[in-house]
Amino acid sequence: MKIKLAFTAITIISLLSGCTMLGPDYKEPDIDMEKDWLNYEDDQQIATPPVDVKWWDHAFHDETLNTLVEMALSENLTLRSAGLRVLQARQKLAIAVGSQYPQSQSLNGSAQSGTVSPSSRSSQQYGTSFNLSWEVDVWGRFQRQIESASANLDVSIAEYDGVMISLVSEVAQNYLLIRETELRLTLFRDNLKLQQESLRITDAKYKAGEVSALDSEQAKTLLYNTKASISSLEPVLQQLKNSLAILLGKPPYDMSDLLANNQGIPTVNKNVSLGMPQNLLRRRPDIRTSERQLATQSAQIGFAITELYPHFSIGGIIGTNSGSSGSDLFKDENSNWNTFVSFNWNIFNYGRLKGNVKLQDALFQQRLEDYHQTVLEAQGEVENAIVAFLASNKQVEDYTQAVTASLNAMTLSQIQYRDGLVNFNTVISTQQTLTQQQDILVQTQGNTATDLVNVYKSLGGGWEIRDNRDPVDFLPQVTKDEMIKRTEQWQDTFQ
Repeated sequence: MKIKLAFTAITIISLLSGCTMLGPDYKEPDIDMEKDWLNYEDDQQIATPPVDVKWWDHAFHDETLNTLVEMALSENLTLRSAGLRVLQARQKLAIAVGSQYPQSQSLNGSAQSGTVSPSSRSSQQYGTSFNLSWEVDVWGRFQRQIESASANLDVSIAEYDGVMISLVSEVAQNYLLIRETELRLTLFRDNLKLQQESLRITDAKYKAGEVSALDSEQAKTLLYNTKASISSLEPVLQQLKNSLAILLGKPPYDMSDLLANNQGIPTVNKNVSLGMPQNLLRRRPDIRTSERQLATQSAQIGFAITELYPHFSIGGIIGTNSGSSGSDLFKDENSNWNTFVSFNWNIFNYGRLKGNVKLQDALFQQRLEDYHQTVLEAQGEVENAIVAFLASNKQVEDYTQAVTASLNAMTLSQIQYRDGLVNFNTVISTQQTLTQQQDILVQTQGNTATDLVNVYKSLGGGWEIRDNRDPVDFLPQVTKDEMIKRTEQWQDTFQ
């Protein structure tokens, strides 16, 4: 009769398991998104197709940049670290899934020897037993843990994609700044040659008694200022190369061969593939991260609610015992077993448990507000990046005209100075203006290119190149071999 009651209780609890899921079921929140981007004066530069997966190739068509991006994606240590965080999240999910199954199980064995008073007769006792305990998921407690862990895995993957986008953008920006700095140095050195020639002319005129020493001193002032500008840019160039090397997962080294194919600042493709604002929801990793964090927290509410209800467990023990009579330990007459049904209910901690439910719900509401804020900021970042890019484009056109005028003015001033029609102040002024205008133009061209990088970064494109492959697959084999060497448990994971 007792056995029948125990089995009846076990059957009822087993049927209840998984039938109830306490707490709110997560639903992706609705958000307000603009249907179109703002209207700009030059809408010929704005295209509506989605962002190209390899936007850096589409935007700049620079083979050196393409090579650098491939190297960074393969060797960057921060990206590898993000991949390992995905691996950790995957193991946490596996642990959560395992919680559905028997949580306490063991195989025990014993052997005893002693004497029995008053005859002091020796005796031996042998026994084995197998214990099993299973907390039945009546209220969906473990299902909520799995739901939370699964959403957290999605978070880690979205964060990996975010690291990938940041990495590509940083590589592109460092490369563009290197090309900009190289071009600035070239122009300063070219202007230095012009200024050296002006100094030679003024020295010759001074020796001939045609001008005073003032002209020569003015020429020297401009020349040494240009030399100082060169000296200030040279370490900047090396620092940029050092930063690029670190992004490539390498210590600072001579990158002359890698950067040898110098074609200046890449020509910018003015047609920007924006796509529609709604695309940001699925494309930007920070938005996907925020949304998945929201799903993670929603499951935590349900888990906290299950703590308000009793936890049911079923289990049993199967064993054998044999004395010193020589009987077989594994014969039926020596076996024994029992089953049990138990429950645990923290009824005296209700205040604390209810407070935890409220806490988890408050955290959910906070993350909901954070999610809405992330979407707002994403739209603002894109709009700001577009404005900066379009403004830089216009500035390049104007500064190009200014440089042309400055070059003509300098040429005319040198001719007129040789003919004695103007004083040397005019020559110095035009040379100084040309140097400044050329430098401003190059910096603006560099800004235009980096502003375009910011546009594509704000749009969140680029991570799609992993083609839905698991980030763990991109971990280098040497890393996997090291982990297998530490523990063979990884062999089935990395097969």
